This record gives sequence, C-alpha cells and structure tokens, in this order.
Amino acid sequence: MFAGAAAPPRFVERTPLAIDVRTMSVTVVIGSQWGDEGKGKLVDLLSGDIDIVARYQGGANAGHTIRWGDKEFVLHLLPSGIFRPGVVCVVGNGVVIDPVALLDEIRTVREMGYDVEGRLMISHKAHLIMPYHKAIERAREHARDAGAIGTTGRGIGPAYVDKFARTGVRVVDLLDRDVLRKKLTASIAEKNAILGRVYDADELNVERIIEEYVEFDKVIDPYVTDTSNYLNRALKMGRDVLAEGAQGSLLDVDFGTYPFVTSSHPTAGGACTGLGIPPTSIRRVIGVVKAYCTRVGNGPFPTELTCDVGERLRRVGAEFGATTGRPRRCGWLDLVALRYTSMINGFTDLAITKLDVLSGVDPIRICTQYSHGGKTNMRFPTETKTLAAVEPVYTTMPGWPEDVCGVREIDMLPDAARNMVQLVASFVGVDVCMISTGPRRSETVMARIAA
Repeated sequence: MFAGAAAPPRFVERTPLAIDVRTMSVTVVIGSQWGDEGKGKLVDLLSGDIDIVARYQGGANAGHTIRWGDKEFVLHLLPSGIFRPGVVCVVGNGVVIDPVALLDEIRTVREMGYDVEGRLMISHKAHLIMPYHKAIERAREHARDAGAIGTTGRGIGPAYVDKFARTGVRVVDLLDRDVLRKKLTASIAEKNAILGRVYDADELNVERIIEEYVEFDKVIDPYVTDTSNYLNRALKMGRDVLAEGAQGSLLDVDFGTYPFVTSSHPTAGGACTGLGIPPTSIRRVIGVVKAYCTRVGNGPFPTELTCDVGERLRRVGAEFGATTGRPRRCGWLDLVALRYTSMINGFTDLAITKLDVLSGVDPIRICTQYSHGGKTNMRFPTETKTLAAVEPVYTTMPGWPEDVCGVREIDMLPDAARNMVQLVASFVGVDVCMISTGPRRSETVMARIAA
C-alpha cells in the first residue's frame, strides 16, 4: 500500500430488497432477423393471457398479419392484441403515427365487430407523420437511384429526423391550434424549399394540412392519454404487459446493417424508451426467428438464395410484404446473425415460425460460420462492406418430406424437424418455447426445447 493511502473499502453484506415480482411483469416480443418473422401471430397468441399489449416503435411501414378462424387482417399501427376482447392496446411515445393509416385501421377493426373505445390508448408524446415527410422520403429515394435504401415511402425516416431535430409535431400539439400553426408554418416553409429547390417536387399547402390535422385531433382525442403513467400504474397493480416491436433487430438504427436499417430501435432497449417503462420491469424477452431468412429492400444478406430454392421459399411461404406487397428476398437460416441479435437483446426464449414452409426441402442448410479473408469466425459484422463480403459456412441437415402444417404436438414433428429446432436452441444457447407450423392460432406447438 502506498504511504498515506486510505484503507481499502470493506464490503458489507446487505439484506436484499424485498421486490414484489408482480410489479415486474413485462414480456417483450422482438424480431430477431430483418423483420417479417411472424411477431404478430405470437403477440396475438400470447395476448389471450395478457392484460395490456403495447407497441413501442416504428410506424405504418410495418405490417403484422393476424389469422384466426376464417379471418385475416394486417395491422400497421394498432397493437396485435386488438382482436382479443378485454385486452387494452397502447400505442407508445416511440411510435410515429400516420393519421390516415390509424383512422383507416380503427374504422376497419370496428367494422369487423371489435370494440376499440375504452381499449385503445395513444401516447400524447407520440410524433405525427406529416404529408411533407412522405413527400421528402419519396423524392429522396428517387434521387438516390441505384443507392436507394429501399424504404416504404411512408415517411417514417423523415418523421424521426424531425423528432430528433426537435422540430417534430406531437399528438399533444394538436390541442393548441396556435402552437400547431406556428410549428407547421415553420416546418412546411423549410420542407417546401427542400422539395422545390433540391428535388424539383411540388410544394405543400399549409392551411390544408392544418385543417386536416385539426379534424384528426377531434377523432383521436378520446384515445389520447399519458400512456407512460398508465403503464407504470398498471405494472404496480400487477397487470401483465406485452411489449410489441416492429421490424427486426438487424434493422435497428444502431445495431443493424446501417445504413440499410429502419429509423428506430426494434431491439429490447427500445421498449423502455418507446413506452416509458423501467428496464427492471422486463422479465422475459422472446426472440422470434423464422426457420429461414428473409429481407425486404436493399442491403447485405449473406445467406440469400437466388436459385429455385429461394423462389420456392418465397412462393410457399407467401413472402411478400404485408404493407407494400414487395417480394421478399429469401435465404437459409443464419445462426451467426441470430446469436448476435440474442446477445444485444438478451433473449430468454426463442419462438420459431414457418417451420412448415421447409417441408419437402432436402437438404436443409443452416449458416453456422462466416468465411472472410481466408478465415472462419462466428462474429456478425454490421458494417455493410464486410457483411457483403463474407461467405456463409453451412451445416447441412436432412429435410423431411412430411407436411407439418398444423402440427400441434412436438412428438408429431419428424425427427429431422426436431433436430433442426434443437440445433437452433443449442447454437444460440436459448430455449425454444414455441414452434409455429402455420399462420393460424391453432397451428402452434407449445413446447420447451432446452438449449
């Protein structure tokens, strides 16, 4: 010890705090790939035993397809628990709201015979997508030409840009027409200058937009509340909350394949900032993984199949965007990427979807390493140039000829299918809690396959 140095601190053993686990009851459902993993089905399935389903990020560029009985619906903004009577649905502050899409969705759900009043809550802090956001995004993508990111043109990115530039319009701004006019006048003047001078596009009318959004306020006013306060009070009362993200972890603006990403955080951390709930309230994080991989839009995709097998996956799996109808790029399951997203999210469980699509595919290949520069490794590089240069190293497994669509018991799955599921669990080090064998609620195997 140096002369005059203080004695090292003594660590005193303390009595653990008494924490009521009933107040720690948030389950987060996260896409573990590039989106389109089937999160909507899982949320719909789980919400039968949940009090509240809360959407925490993204906008109307995402589509969650729900099928039950002979019904099917694609949700874009409303949480996937809306078709479960009695479940409260929350649209959190992390979501950017397109008024046109929201009102159309509410109207359609009502027409289908489901109550919305008293069950839907919209954060007063959520930002609104304005007509100029869509106009700028479309003009920008057109100008990029070959370098386009592949956005949906729904205005999501520009809305988040304005949010972080502190010039965005929030739901609460609709309550004061003077504030709304001041914000919109300044924003539209700037956006018109960009549209006209940079992109040679048509300018927008300020008065028309103000009137349109004032009318929107009259319709959504009954649903608007302080959702963060509501959720935290509900947690203290022992209510169960299911937090639902849009897109997938590999599209996270920080941890995804930048710049070919979305403009928000579909990862677990986004649930806290997008809903205003504490990290300590999260008890379960379920990563949803498709039995193969898909990607919409541009960007590197190591296991992409441009052959007949890829086309078969697209056709049998109906791999077309729920929002845009765009054909999805298809490829083999990538466990290097899955282990990476498990690391950044802290998955406690995995849910495997669309296992039935692989029926009849033989052999099945699963990426377990990358080769780059003459070396193999299991690191997922998010930098675009490196990821585009890696070569997947595959583990080959036998397929199964049996059609497993609709199978509900683990013992009814062929050995080859069970072996594939076991490989996924063991490689990632996370238990599989559910296997989807079809799009409907009933077409599900609820079984735990230990890692």
